[in-house]
Amino acid sequence: MICSLSFPAADMASKAPTAPPLKTFIFYILISFLTSFSVFAMLRYAANAKVDKICRKVEMPTMYYTGESDSKKTTRGTTSTTEGDLVILVWTWPYGQKFPLDQCASLYGISGCNFTVDRSWYSRADAVILHHRDVCHSKTQLPQEPRPYNQRWVWFNLESPRHSPNLHFMDNLINLTLNYRRDADIFSPYGFVKRANSPQDFRIPNKTKLVAWAVSNWDPSLVRVAYYNQLKKHLNIDMYGGRNRPLSPGNTISTISQYKFYLAFENSLNQDYISEKLWHNSLLSGTLPVVLGPPREDYELFLPSDAFIHVNDFPSAKELAAYLHFLDANDEHYRRYFEWRKRLQPIAYTYWTKHYCNACQALRQQPNYKTIPSLAKWYK
Repeated sequence: MICSLSFPAADMASKAPTAPPLKTFIFYILISFLTSFSVFAMLRYAANAKVDKICRKVEMPTMYYTGESDSKKTTRGTTSTTEGDLVILVWTWPYGQKFPLDQCASLYGISGCNFTVDRSWYSRADAVILHHRDVCHSKTQLPQEPRPYNQRWVWFNLESPRHSPNLHFMDNLINLTLNYRRDADIFSPYGFVKRANSPQDFRIPNKTKLVAWAVSNWDPSLVRVAYYNQLKKHLNIDMYGGRNRPLSPGNTISTISQYKFYLAFENSLNQDYISEKLWHNSLLSGTLPVVLGPPREDYELFLPSDAFIHVNDFPSAKELAAYLHFLDANDEHYRRYFEWRKRLQPIAYTYWTKHYCNACQALRQQPNYKTIPSLAKWYK
């Protein structure tokens, strides 16, 4: 038996969906548009905020000191030039840190440049130095006026590629790179070693503590944080900076010098990126650096092979910790890491002045004019 269901025509008509009024339809469309726009705006704001944080926020300045203290010195530079001298416009103070602009000759024997921060001299400047972290937020932070004939723009950056966003802003604008990399147009590292004229009587500072690490940028995604989490299982490490024990620039050397080892862990593993963590914090304090950064071969281009301990020399953090404990218990083996200090002296660039003077020297040598199509392709 086949059963069928049937409805009167009136019932069918009553159950048919009723089309919403036109005003209701337009209202729903408007609400959907506003919702989508709000979500897009929030995502864009978050992305810009992230770049803004990288470009503007500085957890720990690259240079520990802003310049030699002398109240009689002007930080504005000079607006009177000697015939033949180059006019170099410092577009922004790096991280807002001011320093004397007229000490290249007295400190480093470099002359022939007049530095100024007065932007009214833009049209007469032979070169403009652009500090990346101060102009990376927006293209509007770059010079907006037409560039004078033959004026050179110098891109100055001491941060690693990871912390150098918006490099595409500089496409086809930069003529010279001022950077810590050896293949930069103007090579300006964080430090170097020079040969002493006579044997040096270097004495290892008195050590009462084992391992120190100063870190202000605590990012769990970084390799150095992951390695530290493994190392601390086998070794007591005193932490400074950020939310840890305070460490002011004036007390850095005296504090770290009490330790036998210092973790000179870089925030990025990039070519030639060997920062103040090694040159200033460790070597100037007379502490044995344990480095994490580019490969050992890279460090050995700047330092003797027995001047540091590289984490890559050990299969794991546990083996490294065991070796540090061994050196702690054996003074003779520990002292061998300082033998090089008898013939070589480490120099750390703790002042911005030196980097700008390096630019003066290079510009005076009249390098061939060129334009760099893409910084990003080189700086990676």
